[in-house]
Parts: sequence; C-alpha cells; structure tokens
Amino acid sequence: MDFNEEVVVLEVCNPHEAKKVLEESMLVSYFLPCKVTVYTEKGTTKIGMAKPSKLIEMVDNDELKRLASDIENRLIGCLENV
Repeated sequence: MDFNEEVVVLEVCNPHEAKKVLEESMLVSYFLPCKVTVYTEKGTTKIGMAKPSKLIEMVDNDELKRLASDIENRLIGCLENV
C-alpha cells in the first residue's frame, strides 16, 4: 500500500508540569507526553495536537482540568508563533 504524505509526530513535555499533573493522578501518564503532529495533506502542511483539556476529561479532577487548560493554552500559543 502506498502512502505519499509526510507526517512527523513530536512529543512535547515540560518536566515541571508533568510532575504537577502526575502528583494529582498517575492516570495522566496515559496522556503524556503531549503530541504535536505536523503533516502534509494534498500539498498543504498542517500542524495540530490533541487538546489536553479534552483528554483530561477522562479523569474526574477539577485541578487537573485547570492545569490541562493552562497547558493547552500555552501549547496553542507556541503553535501560533510557528
């Protein structure tokens, strides 16, 4: 099977933030590190990520939801500056 598009998956982790969320719940380890994907689709380069705020909904913890939202906003800010 031919696959003619290019894809790169970057794993992004801030050790200090990872420590905070893991101290709240080890279940978060399933979502770490955050993944940023860069790929081409029909000749156009695209960049994106799974939203930490959506992933963290699987863990019922308000502090984790707050942390995930903050991390997500910072990651989006980084991606917008690319």
